[in-house]
Amino acid sequence: MTQSDPNSAPQAPSLAPNGLSSGLAAVPEPSPELLQRAAAVRRSALALGQRDDGARRAAVLAMAEALEAHRESILEANQQDLAAAAAADLAPALVARLGLNGTKLEDAIAGVRAVAALADPLGRRQLHTELDAGLVLERRTVPLGVLGVIFEARPDAVMQIASLAIRSGNGALLKGGREASTSCAAIHAALRQGLAASAVEPTCLELLTSREESLALLRLDGLVDLIIPRGSNALVRFIQDNTRIPVLGHADGLCHFYVDRAADLEQALRLAIDSKTQYPAACNAIETLLLHGAIAAPFLALALPAFAASGVELRGDAAACALGVARAASAADWGTEYSDLILNVKVVDDLEGALAQIGRYGSRHTEAICTADQATADRFLAAVDSAGVFWNCSTRFADGNRYGFGAELGISTQTLPPRGPVGLEGLVTYRYLLRGEGHTVADYASGAREFSHRSLPL
Repeated sequence: MTQSDPNSAPQAPSLAPNGLSSGLAAVPEPSPELLQRAAAVRRSALALGQRDDGARRAAVLAMAEALEAHRESILEANQQDLAAAAAADLAPALVARLGLNGTKLEDAIAGVRAVAALADPLGRRQLHTELDAGLVLERRTVPLGVLGVIFEARPDAVMQIASLAIRSGNGALLKGGREASTSCAAIHAALRQGLAASAVEPTCLELLTSREESLALLRLDGLVDLIIPRGSNALVRFIQDNTRIPVLGHADGLCHFYVDRAADLEQALRLAIDSKTQYPAACNAIETLLLHGAIAAPFLALALPAFAASGVELRGDAAACALGVARAASAADWGTEYSDLILNVKVVDDLEGALAQIGRYGSRHTEAICTADQATADRFLAAVDSAGVFWNCSTRFADGNRYGFGAELGISTQTLPPRGPVGLEGLVTYRYLLRGEGHTVADYASGAREFSHRSLPL
């Protein structure tokens, strides 16, 4: 998750070459060595996409076995990255994403196995039409090709990305942040060993290691079919402005939780605390709590000590501060993704006030409402234009694994699909297949033949 969890390569200011403006002129040409590696990924991906379901499933399971076999070396590599992060005084949110303890690694490996268990996304017939006798059209799902994924400090993202790519028949060029370089290298080595054991070309997965390579990746149109950035708003914007390759991803995770006048206040508090504190560094953690004016006072009477006990710093508007929130929110706070135990609180007049705040500051990631009034909930679900819109549940459910996708490549907040957590279904496209018996367009243009356009069973 972006996460969009969103969710690295360095932030855009350090990714962009110093002194160069945005645009392709800011991006260096790929080296001959990088071109050769990318071409090898593409050749391997083409072969992988033609392997059957059993072969791709076996490859993902072999990757999981290899990760388990290299468990200790992966954890040791992560400790080296964490020590370097401590010396560099990295932000707490970045360190939280970087850490990979035994439990987190086991969960990630379980996620790889879950991807292997998913239904095959390839070869699905989406359309089946008889255009005329003996002239039959099909549309079937096929792999995208080669993915270029640039992500922040989360080494577990390597496992998620690799398993989804191989299961869906795609190759991948991976670029993690320099703060996770040792962890990523150890994980990548294990994954390639697993592929080799399964007789799938290990060159399906390449790990980029330098800033120059991550920049040059943006110029690999023709070899890379989709770039997926998982990082800051600045990073995503820089990539979008500096490549001709399609870009899929999200920048900010500015999520809101609205407590309606008809909410069960104890339930609302439990959900709000989970949405903020269960993993505050995630892109689906809330940054703003919106309170209907009719329940703001009794809710805050319950919430102030509960949030304090959870270590959450509250920042409020004038109405919230008058009800006990200790610190006033600045104008910039409403548009800030803290990824930390900081939460904005705003009192609104009604549902429309909540919708206006979300419309102005939300990042179209995930928003939630707590209410017992179905009409109000239905209005919220219909009016909020975000990838995830929830009723009476935590925003932390916005996650590919929790949705049953096995893992996710990231979270997309764009309107066009794929939207929300991107799993296997977001990594395939389709191809039209037309089978005939010597048919020519001239026969139809002259009127000698006519189309039937008869739907056939899928």
